[in-house]
Amino acid sequence: MAKKQKQEDAPAGSPAWMATFSDLMNLLLCFFVLLFSMSSIDQKRWEEVAASFNATFSIFSGGAQAIGDGILISNGVSQLNQLDDYINSTGKAAEDTDAPKENIMEEAEKQKMAASEELEEKVSEAVSEAGLDELVELSYTSQYVEMTLNGALLFESGSANLSADAGAVLDQVGLILERYGESTIEIEGHTDSVPINSAKYPSNNELSDARALSVFYYLMEHTSLDPAKVKHSGRGEYNPIADNSTAEGRALNRRVEIKIYNSLSE
Repeated sequence: MAKKQKQEDAPAGSPAWMATFSDLMNLLLCFFVLLFSMSSIDQKRWEEVAASFNATFSIFSGGAQAIGDGILISNGVSQLNQLDDYINSTGKAAEDTDAPKENIMEEAEKQKMAASEELEEKVSEAVSEAGLDELVELSYTSQYVEMTLNGALLFESGSANLSADAGAVLDQVGLILERYGESTIEIEGHTDSVPINSAKYPSNNELSDARALSVFYYLMEHTSLDPAKVKHSGRGEYNPIADNSTAEGRALNRRVEIKIYNSLSE
């Protein structure tokens, strides 16, 4: 019968891997504590520590001789206080900006509104000089100045053909657009609420598109406007400016709006 071998006892103490693992955990802990302490460095304390290193080891003062004279290097610690100014001088915003994003947006909106107001004053003066005060209404937003052309003057109900009197008005409008339409110009066609279902215009959407196109084609033929800067669209019956239950209201709703965008809107 074979003799049973005596099993050796396990070595005393923790396994070797546990000691290595503990060292690793301690190092990680020290690393994160270091990160945490660096994330909230007080500027005054940092300057004191930097000055201490500079006096003891001459780390920073040697930079000029070791690397060469240059901004933020040759002057060492004294340049750290000017770091934000240096970053801003390169065109990059400093991290600790005093103006919140909301204030910047508000200021930009004010500037755009001021640009539209100035543009509206110029267009209004030109409209008065052309004798179009009774035919063209003006309004503006921070994006554009809007010219609303009297609908009854331009189109008959259910039609996208310009009336006989529309040409004289559009000629004057074209001169104004040539003078002040430096950015995008948008032409919007509108209809009244009377339903339409013809072979040419299945609905008011197609009719409003055709009205915007009629004005667009006229302006392209009689002005020097760049077609690439002129947009056109139809809005149908969905944005009335008057009561569609009366003939006068429907005539006003058969209109064309021309938006002249200011230079800051883009």
